[in-house]
Amino acid sequence: MSSNRRPSGKRRGAEVRAACWLARHPGFLATPTTIATSVAELGPTTTGGIAAGILAAGVAWRRIDPDSFHHHAAPRLRSVRRRWTRYHGYAWRRNLDACDLTVQDRRTGAWLTPRVVRVFSPTPSIDVIKVKMVRGQSVRTWQEQQEALATALGAEVLAIERTKARLITITAVYGNPFADIVPAVEIPDEPDEVDLTAIELGDTEHGRPWTEPLLGTHWLISGATGSGKGGLLWNPLRAMGPMIREGLVRIWAIDPKGGMETEQGRPLFYRYATSADVEYDEDGDEIRNPMLELIAAFRDAMKQRQEELRRESKRKVTISRDTPLDVLMIDELAMLTALGGRSLTVQVNRLLAEIMTQGRAAGYSVVAYLQEPTKDIVPVRDLFTVRICLRTTSASYVDMVLGDNARLRGALADEIPVTEDYAGIGYRVAEKSRVPIRVRAGHVTDDDIAELVATCTPDNGTGGVVVPFAA
Repeated sequence: MSSNRRPSGKRRGAEVRAACWLARHPGFLATPTTIATSVAELGPTTTGGIAAGILAAGVAWRRIDPDSFHHHAAPRLRSVRRRWTRYHGYAWRRNLDACDLTVQDRRTGAWLTPRVVRVFSPTPSIDVIKVKMVRGQSVRTWQEQQEALATALGAEVLAIERTKARLITITAVYGNPFADIVPAVEIPDEPDEVDLTAIELGDTEHGRPWTEPLLGTHWLISGATGSGKGGLLWNPLRAMGPMIREGLVRIWAIDPKGGMETEQGRPLFYRYATSADVEYDEDGDEIRNPMLELIAAFRDAMKQRQEELRRESKRKVTISRDTPLDVLMIDELAMLTALGGRSLTVQVNRLLAEIMTQGRAAGYSVVAYLQEPTKDIVPVRDLFTVRICLRTTSASYVDMVLGDNARLRGALADEIPVTEDYAGIGYRVAEKSRVPIRVRAGHVTDDDIAELVATCTPDNGTGGVVVPFAA
């Protein structure tokens, strides 16, 4: 007798279905059972006191340490609430019905609704929903109804991807938490107000200051044209302004776009080079590239400081006027690492790899900006320790910048609208949890840059005049 019997078409009994549902949702039965047992054993007063104590502890936790609360407790509480209010029962079934995503069993006539396996809400505006499809559906079935489903759920943008057989992941982003433009960060008054391990760049979607460590790290900032990368160039300089003025931080700036973006802040820079400074012979061949020379000089200065630290038996630099934090900022890295000549590309990649693998303890950091983060554009991509992804033109770029499966976890940088209202909005990933966080860089105007230059231009020993770079 063959063991491959065809289904009879009959449904399981109601009690069996109920038992399976309870097995998938043990908390639904365990919670009232625990409460009832506590009331029976300890009495209603004691049980009420315990419940009140737990609630008070949660409120106190949120008030005393909001960062820890939002990291550990808030996502779990939010996930439970949204699962039972948005993605369960009548509300979920009604939305799928409206989008033709329920299937009728041709044998029994019963309507089958895709089941939500898990809901995770890492931030107030992002839900990641894992759904088990019913037979007869494919990921394409859902993707064809993607816009309709986004409308039904009330989501601003929606992404649907296949996770494994019969399982898909829906990432829904609700609303724009940055209703207003985030202003440029304030310039501190004194150097001791600057924390190089927490440079303010703007706001997070939690409404808290967005900070990133610069001392001992290297930043990679990716974003398409008009995505707001300028805010991530000038806000760090404003946040470090007093230290730049006092010579505790030195900025080595390279602008391969001819200086259009950076020329206004030129007095702030310790060394500066642009593509306009490249020299050519009569045949149009490049004979001198000050941008490459600046990177080489940055590497040589790092080597010299390493030798000084070695002689003093120090493993890590202490930031001072004699040993400042040196920061190499490259406005469009691709023009050096991929779009230049082969010789230039090889040399730049070699120098950057050397700096980023050895510069941490010596106080040398790299901050690079680019539009396409592919390996052929940026071979040293994996050496950047802090990565920020603004609006991109390709879904694949998100994972290239933020790491594997970052888009599945909610970083829909490719879905950010192409309007000025969304400039500066992007994603970064929490170091420990790898959860994407939506952020927005402060909007920096020409007046903000002028203020920075007027108040924080360093005195380089020539009455405030920047010493031009020379090989």
